[in-house]
Amino acid sequence: MDTPFTQSSPRLGNTYRDDAFLRDWLARKLPADVLHEIEPSLERLGALAGGELYDLQLRDRLNEPRLVQWDAWGNRIDRIEVSPLWQRVAPLAAREGLVAIPYERRHGRYSRIHQFAAVYLFHPSSDLYTCPLAMSDGAAATLSAAGDARLTARALPRLTSREPAQAWTSGQWMTETTGGSDVGASQTRAECDDDGQWRLYGKKWFTSAVTAQMALTLARPTGNPPGGAGLAMFYVETFDAHGRLNGIRVERLKDKLGTRKVPTAELSLEGTPAWLVGEPRNGTRNIEPMLVITRTWNSVTSVAFMRRAAMLARSYARERRAFGHALEALPLHADTLAGMEAETRAAFLLAFELVELLGRKEAGELDETQRALLRLLTPIVKLLTARQAVATVSEAIEAFGGAGYVEDTGLPVILRDTHVLPIWEGTTNVLALDALLRSDLQAGMQALVARLAGCAAGLTDRRLAELHERARATLERVMRWADATPGGARRQADARRVALSIGRSLALALLVEHAQWQLATRNDASGVAAAARFAAAGIDLLVEIDPRDSRALLA
Repeated sequence: MDTPFTQSSPRLGNTYRDDAFLRDWLARKLPADVLHEIEPSLERLGALAGGELYDLQLRDRLNEPRLVQWDAWGNRIDRIEVSPLWQRVAPLAAREGLVAIPYERRHGRYSRIHQFAAVYLFHPSSDLYTCPLAMSDGAAATLSAAGDARLTARALPRLTSREPAQAWTSGQWMTETTGGSDVGASQTRAECDDDGQWRLYGKKWFTSAVTAQMALTLARPTGNPPGGAGLAMFYVETFDAHGRLNGIRVERLKDKLGTRKVPTAELSLEGTPAWLVGEPRNGTRNIEPMLVITRTWNSVTSVAFMRRAAMLARSYARERRAFGHALEALPLHADTLAGMEAETRAAFLLAFELVELLGRKEAGELDETQRALLRLLTPIVKLLTARQAVATVSEAIEAFGGAGYVEDTGLPVILRDTHVLPIWEGTTNVLALDALLRSDLQAGMQALVARLAGCAAGLTDRRLAELHERARATLERVMRWADATPGGARRQADARRVALSIGRSLALALLVEHAQWQLATRNDASGVAAAARFAAAGIDLLVEIDPRDSRALLA
């Protein structure tokens, strides 16, 4: 009797060694001595991510955080127990320096590249442990920028420690029932007692990684006006000296679509001790350094999910046979995989362009115009890569057919987790408005035009020159739109399409730049194919839409 056929599962190897695009980009961007020094750690993380951690992730699929509210004797304890994988990766992340690297600054402006290359490898096998890491990095940058020597001395060595027993993570408590993006409507109040101690009262509706030892949060000091200008930023330590929650009650854990391994809670603040960070007003402005960091993490983790999905889909396509051939040999399936690859490469170059700018800023190498470019690109890169991630991971799930819909393959959870990326740290619409309503938009656009011109330097391939011209023409059209649409409802209505067009024009130019390097150094034409395929999916998304049609559809 014939043995019934059983399809083999997709397999991962060393995800650093098997990612030729990552290795090529690092070889292009890093000095040889820096790459030589950091490569062993990337090899190590690649082996863990594609081996032990991935295997544990599949076995750990059904384990989720658990809130234990009472002990055996009726005492309220609100203890949160995290999953086995989180317990495994927490000390690993500290030892690998996933937060520490850019603060150690061993490689100057390249330290951020080192950090985020490691994050890119670690993230897909961590069950979103990168969430508290991102907030910890953001908190470290925010406290450093605030210049409060006492708080910096207390928190920064812990947030950036490589010693697991000493390392802290940070939360970020912004969202209330009054709104997410509209933080100016926050109702948490701050009162200063007779001893000069600030205390917080209110409810935080969505707080991620509540197991963190500290958090940064917004609250309104008594007597301050409404709106964002009346908020202040505060530093909170979650636990007291005895390990008990510090004036905090955990009401419940959130039941979410994805990121279910991340303990996200509703908290009541009941006189929580807090320390003012910066001035007692303009807290939304003071927290800006955190958003630059966390939006960069969001961009890199978007690309990491795309690469993981593409790797699994490619592995499956090599193993799975249909109609007498391997899936990868079937023209339509090959076409689908190629589209995923082009989007992934484009998203990678966008995300790491942001990483490079951040590293240069921290090294003091950006002038004011380039700082405006960083401010412009931070929301645009975040919004575009997040949307690319959802589309690409969804395509990968479909590439598995029915198996992609079966939970114990470990595939559906990737799509659910990816869906957080367009929401966390600003939705597409909010970020588009953030980018296009800034006072320094013109300076940022001028710097972007210069960056695109730099991507054309030394082009020798006709196709690449034509593709670059398409990117340049798209950006020029966007600038004409900006001149002709100074403000008002039309500017807001078009903002998403404009932001996506800016992002895709830059991504195409970056693909062209990298493709030219591949041709010159490797005689590798795959970069030309990636740029052409990405452009074929559409670059200029600024289509004319009559706002009256939108109103009619919603009437």
